[in-house]
Amino acid sequence: MNLEELARLYDFTGQTIVVTGGTGILGGEIACALVGCGANVAILDRNTDPAAGLMDRMGQASNRAVVVATDVLDPASLQRAADQVIDQFGGIDALVNGAGGNLPKSTTGPDASFFDLPADALRWVVDLNLLGTILPSQVFGRVMARQQRGTVLNISSMNAVRPLTRIPAYSAAKAGVSNFTQWLAVHLAQEYSPRIRVNAIAPGFVLTQQNRFLLTDEKTGALTPRGQSIISHTPMGRFGQPEDLLGAVLWLLSPASAFVTGIVVPIDGGFSAFSGV
Repeated sequence: MNLEELARLYDFTGQTIVVTGGTGILGGEIACALVGCGANVAILDRNTDPAAGLMDRMGQASNRAVVVATDVLDPASLQRAADQVIDQFGGIDALVNGAGGNLPKSTTGPDASFFDLPADALRWVVDLNLLGTILPSQVFGRVMARQQRGTVLNISSMNAVRPLTRIPAYSAAKAGVSNFTQWLAVHLAQEYSPRIRVNAIAPGFVLTQQNRFLLTDEKTGALTPRGQSIISHTPMGRFGQPEDLLGAVLWLLSPASAFVTGIVVPIDGGFSAFSGV
């Protein structure tokens, strides 16, 4: 295979890819990269306000992107989004399940015992991360089953491999996402088509708006004790950047990974490989 043939593997021209949580830091980075590689991209999110900035980043290529207000925990909302995407682009080739997050109320701390964490906060985190991956996979996976082809890419986390202190619901939910990734990969390949693949990435510590001031001091920018502990256990000695995810994302969505399904790829600067010694 020559360079031209390899480059074509990463040309997504004519493909339609749905990104849930698409206005977030990670989802937005993925959406912009996919548009840059020629794809039609449907950006799904409850909060569509940041989409204007994404469209500006895309420039003229933004005419291949559409923003759809969607609640990933509402099957009817997801179905309306699927219908709109199909009406506009004619089909769905891939789904990136990027919706997720945590709540301060589901996090332990000096003034928040695990034993007192409220059930509604724990439920919200588990629902958003786990059901928020399963339900879109039902709606958009049904389209892929009819087409007999497609790709699902889930966003798990290093928390699924090594649970972090303080965030029990998020860690457990992401472990569920990794397990569901394997289950769905086998189910769709055996029951519908071996041309439907399901994989996941497991980012390590990528700075986002959600965790920035847990890991760095808001006033000085210096590492917090938690941030310093993470860096000391990361052989590459830095936090990840959203663009660090793109190589694995593009590979898993492209024909370059045509014989790959049911895996979870760590993107963590070596965190999961390091024993601490």
